[in-house]
Amino acid sequence: MVQKITIAKGDGIGPEIMDAVLKILKASGADLEYEEVQIGEQLYRQGNTSGIDKAAWDSIRKNKVFLKAPITTPQGGGYKSLNVTMRKSLGLYANVRPCTSFHPYVATKHPDMDVVIIRENEEDLYAGIEHRQTDEVVQCLKLITRPGCEKIIRYAFEYARLYKRQKVSCFVKDNIMKLTDGLFARVFKEIAPEYPDIQSDTWIIDIGTAMLSDKPEMFDVIVSPNLYGDVISDVAAQISGSVGMAGSANIGESCAMFEAVHGSAPPIAGQNVANPSGLLRAACLMLSQIGMPEIAEKITNAWTLTIEKGIHTADIYSEKSTQKVGTSEFADAVISHLGQVPEHLPVVHFDKNIKLTLPAYKRKPDTRKLLKGVDVFVDWKGSNPDELAEKLQRLNNGISLKMITNRGVKVWPEGFEETFCTDHWRCRYEHEDGSPATPESIPQLLQKALEHGLDIIKTENLYDFDGERGYSLGQGQ
Repeated sequence: MVQKITIAKGDGIGPEIMDAVLKILKASGADLEYEEVQIGEQLYRQGNTSGIDKAAWDSIRKNKVFLKAPITTPQGGGYKSLNVTMRKSLGLYANVRPCTSFHPYVATKHPDMDVVIIRENEEDLYAGIEHRQTDEVVQCLKLITRPGCEKIIRYAFEYARLYKRQKVSCFVKDNIMKLTDGLFARVFKEIAPEYPDIQSDTWIIDIGTAMLSDKPEMFDVIVSPNLYGDVISDVAAQISGSVGMAGSANIGESCAMFEAVHGSAPPIAGQNVANPSGLLRAACLMLSQIGMPEIAEKITNAWTLTIEKGIHTADIYSEKSTQKVGTSEFADAVISHLGQVPEHLPVVHFDKNIKLTLPAYKRKPDTRKLLKGVDVFVDWKGSNPDELAEKLQRLNNGISLKMITNRGVKVWPEGFEETFCTDHWRCRYEHEDGSPATPESIPQLLQKALEHGLDIIKTENLYDFDGERGYSLGQGQ
């Protein structure tokens, strides 16, 4: 049966690498029908700020499978990332990036590397909720949810079991972000015992990344929150040989999107020098996902043999190479090897009827939630925290000023004059005896702040959940 999929040729090098991949897919005998949509830069230029129109959304949601070439995301301003928008809007919660070395045919310091990065794909700092709050301070909200943690961590363990992997490692920064990354780490430790056949360990992201860069053979499957996973998957792809060779799958409960790891590379667009391998390997992940493992196997082994024979694009060309080719010529070389297998590199076998399913998320029982106070954030141009505290203590009304921080560091009471302060102050109000606050005490406090001319830019209520503090202490508190 012919499978209809949606494709987008994207920006920069996207059209030429997509054409190369489609040529290989056709030659392989893949029973695919393509519905092409326009997304990205072309739509931005037409005034579509999302970079995607209704027709494209309709096509992707109808066909459920999307093969996408790279698109350009503006840096430091401009439009929101369309990649992130699509992953989140379609519920593509798992980003899967296999990173394997092809030593000695592609230069790498890590000949035994075979790591899969499984990245949470919908939340974390990629929620993209940012605000400018004062002249000197902007903020970005880091959102971590229990359902998001459970889904991606279970996916990682199920993936490891399904593909006969030995270990799942969790990369977090829970020594600093004790609530957000702390939740991710805690859920990992809750779920790991359900998979006694799979080893598990937890790493702080900085030393974990250092060890991944130096000794990747220590790792098998790595699961992490969104931002860390984005960074370490590029690190892993590059040290395995080249980011240009890595493909990725974005998996959801009803839709899936497949793409290269790399970007649109505008400086080399239209020159027939780009490596189509990343998008091709993503297409093979797609073929396996949609029930065409034989075709995925056929293409992957032909591609591997092409690499083994030293037929390389410029990005991986070295003294081990035998021929430097362009994008189109590389595709022709892969086609010429269809039906053959590599002699020295591993022959790839895709299992038939392999499907990964997760149990439905079950919400935990409600906790006992107690209001303990409020953090009031103030835009104030002064520099002496004692002076600000004097103003803020006039607002005490059953809940009292307990602490002032600046960029998270306690500056009152008993702050240090060496601590640099900007114009963004967190002012914590709680009951003297630690008892719960009344709901009306907070709006009353804000009304008094307005009367005293204080510039309140935001508030965050402080809660206990079953007696566990649901907010961070100030640094130095």
